[in-house]
Amino acid sequence: MPAGAAYPYHRHEWGEFVYSYRGVVEVKVGERHYLAPPQYGLWLPPRVEHQGLNRYEAVHCSVYVASPLADGLPRVTCALTINPLIKSVLDHLRRHQVQAPYPDDVTRLLRVLVDQLAAAKCAGSYLPTSEDPQLGQVLSLIEASPHDNRTLAELAKTVHATERTLMRRAQRDLGMSLSEWRQRLRVVKAMSLLETGAKVEGVAFDLGYSSASAFITMFRRLTGETPDEYRRNFKQQ
Repeated sequence: MPAGAAYPYHRHEWGEFVYSYRGVVEVKVGERHYLAPPQYGLWLPPRVEHQGLNRYEAVHCSVYVASPLADGLPRVTCALTINPLIKSVLDHLRRHQVQAPYPDDVTRLLRVLVDQLAAAKCAGSYLPTSEDPQLGQVLSLIEASPHDNRTLAELAKTVHATERTLMRRAQRDLGMSLSEWRQRLRVVKAMSLLETGAKVEGVAFDLGYSSASAFITMFRRLTGETPDEYRRNFKQQ
């Protein structure tokens, strides 16, 4: 899916699991945006109206799950944490380009995939948003300038709030600290830069890190691979 592309709003009687092999997938449900990099996937229950869109180029797939089988998966839209088995099955299905009607061995593999998705941890959205006026403004400031290293106290002053107030609202609306949210945003931004061939050191400085090593440590912690490994894997897709 090229950068800036979008599907029209639609809904269907089956559930849908959207997984990005490379890049970040984004789905809009109502006024909420759900994002998921490759270590997550997005689950959409049956009959949920949604729109697929991409700020950046992404390589992704959709797994459609019939309603009876979808009953064992979450009843709300959310990001699911991907384990190595799920990733391996999805990679296998992509390489072999299976088509219905499926032979027995593929049917068994698909049932294993559904079972694994049903057992996966629901993580809400990888990069959630907030309708709170003050917190929402802070998130917009961070997104517009991911290199900005202002402290939480300094950001609170810009929206006439206290640091404690922002901390409380971040946990309430985002389920994480603003520091964690900012690091996740930087990962999303870094992925798009690395995919264009930007050097790791340059990406680190562009995102506000004082050294490439600090950026590499953060990127590995949140994605499970180094920036160089991510870029190499992207080129192989």
